[in-house]
Amino acid sequence: MIKKAISLLAFSIVSMLWLNAQAPYTSYFTGDTADVVTNYQSGLVLAGGSTDHDEAMRWMLARAGGGDVVVIRASGSNGYNNYFFSQLGINVNSVHTIRFNSGAAATDPYVINQIRGAEVLFIAGGDQYNYYQYWKDTPIESAIQYLIDEKRATVGGTSAGMAILGQAYYTPPSAGVTSAEALADPFHPNIEIVGYDDFLTHPYAGNLITDTHYDQRSRAGRHMVFLARLTQAYNQRFYGIACNESTVACIDGEGIAHVYGDYPNFDDYAYFLQVNCEDNFVPETLTPGVPLHWVRDFSAVKVYALPGHPQGASVFDLNDWQTGQGGSWQDWYVVNGQLMKNTMATPANCETTSSDSPVPSLATLGVFPNPAQDHFFITQTSHNAINQILIYDALGRLWHEYSGEKAEISCRDWPSGLYFVVARTSAGPQIGRFLKQ
Repeated sequence: MIKKAISLLAFSIVSMLWLNAQAPYTSYFTGDTADVVTNYQSGLVLAGGSTDHDEAMRWMLARAGGGDVVVIRASGSNGYNNYFFSQLGINVNSVHTIRFNSGAAATDPYVINQIRGAEVLFIAGGDQYNYYQYWKDTPIESAIQYLIDEKRATVGGTSAGMAILGQAYYTPPSAGVTSAEALADPFHPNIEIVGYDDFLTHPYAGNLITDTHYDQRSRAGRHMVFLARLTQAYNQRFYGIACNESTVACIDGEGIAHVYGDYPNFDDYAYFLQVNCEDNFVPETLTPGVPLHWVRDFSAVKVYALPGHPQGASVFDLNDWQTGQGGSWQDWYVVNGQLMKNTMATPANCETTSSDSPVPSLATLGVFPNPAQDHFFITQTSHNAINQILIYDALGRLWHEYSGEKAEISCRDWPSGLYFVVARTSAGPQIGRFLKQ
């Protein structure tokens, strides 16, 4: 009899575990189950992943006005419940984490109503392809969009959660593409899904694609490829917001982004990218199997690099994508698969930018000997006088700058590697490259 009871107990435990494993979602609730009416505020929170920034999360929770916070995810458990409910000192009515175990939860009335009732919705990290599979074209997508468009609550996400909050998005079903892979082949197999205007969007995320873990995983190159792909496919200018780990861009209802981080103790930056304002802005070369070439007068993409401070004092205005405080402008461009950065750029100004500058072509500048050891010479295909010579290393850093023509350039003490030579002439820039041995 005892043996039979033990067997029944073991069977019950196994059955419960099996049923829980098959449940479409798992719920973790902390706080008051009663719904409350609060004076909440709209906003968009974009977090770069890794450790959450406390002050940024306080900014987000405060916008609930004491209401209900819902966390949705496809992996992990209830790590945000106590953190949001009691550890940050911001009063909220409840924190409810819902983990999607399968796509079946996307049609569950309880899950849908919990999301629609939130004053703050936060999408945790994980795998954005799960979110794409589980939520796209389902009532969950509609519920999230309802919060954004009609209820005007605050919606945010970290890592994978941030990755799906632009009007454009990258959701790889397999390994995420690296910058080296993407720049060498903008149609690399791991860039299978770059979607646009068919999932979630926010008033301040139009024509926007995000990226996360940015400098830590060297993702600027692949982000440029995403922008290039979208720009060519739709013949429109696109935008990007990228955050380093532990860096958060908190965008208020007026479209002002406040960047939180712990700079200068850490390299906490957010980057605001925009395709330039020239009439000809699409990439010069964007072909499967061929390295990306996107120069456009050395400013294919204008970038505002904004360090994050503990109290969010660094700001950028998403209404004009020109006005910022606390950051600096950069020009990013790609030369035959090599990402280049000019960190001393002029601000973006779409109202006054001229398109008169000719489009630079690749390899119009001769450098010999190549490879070079002690010195090299420059020849050009035209007879236009050279006004300035700029030398960049393979990482896009300005290495040397010379005024006017220079018959011979010494490179004896330079580190070995690939260098790019840019000659500015009256007829426009010309580009060459050489290898230093």
